[in-house]
Amino acid sequence: MNSGVKTVEVSRKQSRVTVTGFVDPNKVLKRVKGTGKRAEFWPYIPYNLVYYPYASQAYDKKAPTGFVRDVVQAVPAPNAPEERITSLFSDDNPNACSIM
Repeated sequence: MNSGVKTVEVSRKQSRVTVTGFVDPNKVLKRVKGTGKRAEFWPYIPYNLVYYPYASQAYDKKAPTGFVRDVVQAVPAPNAPEERITSLFSDDNPNACSIM
């Protein structure tokens, strides 16, 4: 395939091929499609890699156990810096809100 590929794992149970390493995903997809097989990117990721795996957008009945859809984060990450509304309109900081 390519010199950047470290491992290739085939899971017949899940009908999945996992390629690990530095490789262009589109080249891998094209190569697999060239064998005559139907191929697409795996839409699921392990639920522990998602900030909110139980969000309705992430849940999918077709997903294997322990996997959810990779969705764009709709809510802020739990470790994101927080700005409280009370601090935005504070008298202690006159520059906090210039337009009212």
